[in-house]
Amino acid sequence: MLIDPYVKLANAIIIQAAKDYRNARKKLKKNRKNEEAKLMVEDLERFFRSDYFAALSDLDGQALLTKLEEEWLP
Repeated sequence: MLIDPYVKLANAIIIQAAKDYRNARKKLKKNRKNEEAKLMVEDLERFFRSDYFAALSDLDGQALLTKLEEEWLP
């Protein structure tokens, strides 16, 4: 079964956003004052809650964000 190239692109965008979120959170764990990482986390949180995310996928962006946040809980 072939996957539509637009679906592949949408999936790649979401996967990259998740990777970027994890990397930014990792940087914040090392240095809570890292402004660049703070801005990245804020931007990505907005993305996961956005209409753009909803247009890209049938996934629940808030649920995905919650799962990503849970990775950082002790």
